[in-house]
Amino acid sequence: MKRVFADAESKMQQAVEHFHGELKRLRTGRASTTMLDHVLVDYYGNPTPLKNVATVTVVDASMLMAQPWDAGQLAAIERAIMKSDLGINPQSDGKVIRLPVPQLTEERRKELVRKAHDLAEQARTAIRLARREANEAFKKLGKDGEIGADDEHRGLDEVQKLHDRFIDEVATTLEHKEKDILTV
Repeated sequence: MKRVFADAESKMQQAVEHFHGELKRLRTGRASTTMLDHVLVDYYGNPTPLKNVATVTVVDASMLMAQPWDAGQLAAIERAIMKSDLGINPQSDGKVIRLPVPQLTEERRKELVRKAHDLAEQARTAIRLARREANEAFKKLGKDGEIGADDEHRGLDEVQKLHDRFIDEVATTLEHKEKDILTV
């Protein structure tokens, strides 16, 4: 019984952590190095994360800077950033790449909020799936006679409480991110 509960909690926690990771990639108008985490640079034929080929720093609230460890990779890094869906135009001076983060338009803010809501729904779906799997496991244990009816109902109740806790966490995180995106 504890194994089923722990497995469900683990799956729900993973869904929430994935949701948090995806939200970090959404641009809020302020420069952050996490915005570039998903940018893959063609590093001698291998797709490599930008942070593995350059030092990325925040210069100020609206500017990032990438300094490649290998100056020959400047063009590849610029291409990778331009191909990403960030809407940032890199500016190179031959040694470093400056990445001005433009202010978000109202339309882009609404688009980002919709994307955040989609990500939240994906997280909620994963949490519901984990609940369903745990409920089925408890029902199977009850049907097979491995646990009593009281334990089965107690297990179902505990899984529901766990589900509610993680759903609330997703809702709270979404609310904070939405305020962050819409704040000028």
